[in-house]
Amino acid sequence: MLEEYAWAYGQPTCVAVLRSVAEDFIVEEIPACAPHGEGEHAWLVVRKRHQNTEWVARELARFAGVELDAIGYAGLKDRHALTTQVFTVQLGKRDEPDWQQLACADIEILAVDRHRQRLRRGMLRENRFTLRLRAVQGDREELARRLQLIAQEGVPNYFGPQRFGREGGNLQRARAMLAGEFREQNSHLRGLYLSAARSWLFNRVLSERVARHCWLDALPGEALIMPGSDSTLSLLRIDAAIQARIACGDLQTSGPLWGKGQPLPKGEALALEQAVLASEAMLCQGLEKAGLKQQRRPLKLMPGALSWQWLDGDSLELHFSLPPGSYATSVLRELCDAQDTNSPG
Repeated sequence: MLEEYAWAYGQPTCVAVLRSVAEDFIVEEIPACAPHGEGEHAWLVVRKRHQNTEWVARELARFAGVELDAIGYAGLKDRHALTTQVFTVQLGKRDEPDWQQLACADIEILAVDRHRQRLRRGMLRENRFTLRLRAVQGDREELARRLQLIAQEGVPNYFGPQRFGREGGNLQRARAMLAGEFREQNSHLRGLYLSAARSWLFNRVLSERVARHCWLDALPGEALIMPGSDSTLSLLRIDAAIQARIACGDLQTSGPLWGKGQPLPKGEALALEQAVLASEAMLCQGLEKAGLKQQRRPLKLMPGALSWQWLDGDSLELHFSLPPGSYATSVLRELCDAQDTNSPG
């Protein structure tokens, strides 16, 4: 679905193959905290391949003899990848299992510790990526130019195709559910559908800002985010000092995560969002009725410590980190047309 959105640096002309093997997409999760060294929760550093996070959680629960809700993790990781992440297992007074006896070719326990609390969603500092693009075709000077732009200016912070399910199925079901065509009793699935609808609305607003070349600059009335805080600042007049704070990352331009409550932007910024979402009134009203509250998401995604190197002839390896809730696919789409046969989009 990302091909429907505007490109910040023009549509790429280079092509490549992504994820021909799991080791081409390596992700290391960095939690927001360290294990306490004591407590009733086992702290497991797990490396997995060809399986999703929820499947690993079920396997850990089965092996430890606990309910699934005793398993904690900070975020969902790609299935078609080699990923490392932390799980907590609430054991209470149970004996510690011999985790190395967990017989599964797709799971490796790298480290075991103890923690006092359950690891919860969002308790992440960052994700670190090592991606290998194979069979790269195109102008290498153009690739280098784009890499420099991405390193200096960042990329639009689009939600990736994973958010919408295979062939956009989660968004389709969200439309049907919010139109009253069916009621989803499974709370997990309902959450996925609501999230897909919210993400679609955000991406539409961001794409319009990118197309108008105003995603990096604040509009009058912009709801500016202070990094590391839930606070926003809406100013009808944007002066040079505010733009300087945006340029250095002290403030961030934002787009809507739709829900009930008064819209946070004002003036020109609000008018743009209302115009873009006028055709999506059913989704907006449905999200409000579902009880979600207005929130904001940064328009710009800045990869950390971006570096790259050419390997065996036509393979390009990328290294970078991203904050929680962002997508490596949003970085790649500004670089090249990465053909990913495992993508859900």
